[in-house]
Amino acid sequence: MEQLLSTSFDLLSSYDTLHIRKGLRYLEGFLAKMCLQAPPVPARNGARRDGGLSTTAGVHTRPKDAAFREFMRLQNGFEWNVTIRLISCLERLLGKENNNQNNVLILSALELIQGMLLLHPSSRKLFAREIHMNVMLDLLDAGNSSAVQSATLLTLVCALIDHPANTRVFEALDGLATVTTLFKRRDTPREVKLKILEFLYFYLMPETPTTSSTPAVPSTPLKGRSFLNKREYRTDRSTEEKQRMLGEYINNVERLVADLRESQPFGM
Repeated sequence: MEQLLSTSFDLLSSYDTLHIRKGLRYLEGFLAKMCLQAPPVPARNGARRDGGLSTTAGVHTRPKDAAFREFMRLQNGFEWNVTIRLISCLERLLGKENNNQNNVLILSALELIQGMLLLHPSSRKLFAREIHMNVMLDLLDAGNSSAVQSATLLTLVCALIDHPANTRVFEALDGLATVTTLFKRRDTPREVKLKILEFLYFYLMPETPTTSSTPAVPSTPLKGRSFLNKREYRTDRSTEEKQRMLGEYINNVERLVADLRESQPFGM
């Protein structure tokens, strides 16, 4: 397993797009096999069976599989963590020419990150670092394709869910300004604007408190010093607090909150 991951990581660290594509395909195939292929089922006579017609299993059945558990264990360290390698790959791709070939690679990397953040929620902690969150915000640049922008918004949801500290980093790096500026641009495609609305609905959801008996987060995002210092501030914010912050950038936030509470799209 380590050898295959090492080969994939070496390819992803290349500046050659052909090598990067190969590395992404290696990872796609590896993760598909790791998550979907059912482990062999012992027969009653002790022989191994291939599973008959059914050769796949849901991810929820995989924790019993030794290979899957080993892969999850490897993700707990930086050396074999897939998500951090994909983020570094995205950084290099952002430095290349903006063309269809490059966009395909970016989309593939984003889809893999989404999957990894759902498979290994602890990897979301990587986005508590500004350097990693900045990569996501750079991908929302108006010059990028609508497909890349939409995929980035979905990746942000995967990175922020159940991690209020990551949301505070997003706010501190002017993430709200980035998203709402893109939303207000006349040349932003309709499908991207719909994705932004979905993201804002998600953003406005109340957060699960991560600490107790601590002062509230200041209404203005903290820059620089200790905006993630849990000893000084709790990291969660209420819908009302986030509504006030978002209202600095767009109008009719009250309507968004009312729709959110009426429709409860995320099971509020």
